[in-house]
Amino acid sequence: MPLRRRRRRPTLLGLCTEGLYRVSGNKTDQDNIQKQFDQDHNINLVSMEVTVNAVAGALKAFFADLPDPLIPYSLHPELLEAAKILDKTERLHALKEIVKKFHPVNYDVFRYVITHLNRVSQQNKINLMTADNLSICFWPTLMRPDFENREFLSTTKIHQSVVETFIQQCQFFFYNGEIVETTNIVAPPPPSNPGQLVEPMVPLQLPPPLQPQLIQPQLQTDPLGII
Repeated sequence: MPLRRRRRRPTLLGLCTEGLYRVSGNKTDQDNIQKQFDQDHNINLVSMEVTVNAVAGALKAFFADLPDPLIPYSLHPELLEAAKILDKTERLHALKEIVKKFHPVNYDVFRYVITHLNRVSQQNKINLMTADNLSICFWPTLMRPDFENREFLSTTKIHQSVVETFIQQCQFFFYNGEIVETTNIVAPPPPSNPGQLVEPMVPLQLPPPLQPQLIQPQLQTDPLGII
């Protein structure tokens, strides 16, 4: 009897996609996913026959389009100060207390996103996306800083480190887990033609009825149904 190749589950296949959240997806597919999601949060991505990178791009675009960032502006100063604490345990406990100040909906969505990114990072030997790489891709979307402010440029690394820490210590922050001992993983070298792999952080231009609303009052129970 001939052996059959065991098929990977679609979820695992997506998590193992090389350059996930770094490699650009098809812009037309991303626009279509965003529009369909705004109309029905229970869209069937399999039936749409879109690539993993298109779905990833649509997810990032969703957060980029929100009127306010998922990580509230009001808490940015506290997060940056906590990130400067030298003692690791003290720093993590300080960050944990700050994230508890999120609006309940923001907190739930943030936990969902960080948990997903943590799962992606666990496949970094295959997808080449470490927590460091993922934080580079996601912190501008989740924090939405003022890039025109020259004073801000001196703190970009701290902003990134905040998101990276949340990804690395996901179990500690959200699931009462233990603090994880992390090591500095050397990021893989950039591709020979990086221009094709950098996804522009440009919000999707949708018709007025489809524009995302304020996240606090209107977000549904499962806002990330696209993944």
